[in-house]
Amino acid sequence: MNIDFPFHFNKRGRTADADLDKHIRDLIEQVLFTAPGERVNRPTFGSGLMQLVFQPNSEELAATVQLLVQGALQQWLGDLIQVDELQVESRDSTLNVTIVYKVRQTQQRQVAQFQRGV
Repeated sequence: MNIDFPFHFNKRGRTADADLDKHIRDLIEQVLFTAPGERVNRPTFGSGLMQLVFQPNSEELAATVQLLVQGALQQWLGDLIQVDELQVESRDSTLNVTIVYKVRQTQQRQVAQFQRGV
């Protein structure tokens, strides 16, 4: 069963589930937006991306985010996905993260985009 994120109940009062593609996208989102130390039983889980929100937007920030995201995805989801391409763009006051990945189980190529203002 692939649990839907954020956790909620379906109309029947049971834990809501999601298809594999949505579940993996949800897992990527959890890795990206969880700060290390936020989870008690997994203190190293996450990417630290949200700790950079108040940093000045620059090419250096984009490069740092790219390294953080690549490392976190490889560490926590390396058995589920293969990251083919990772683009981080800093434009004005927003940071755009685009991840092109292949789901190992189905060999389907997917694209996930995330955008945050900094």
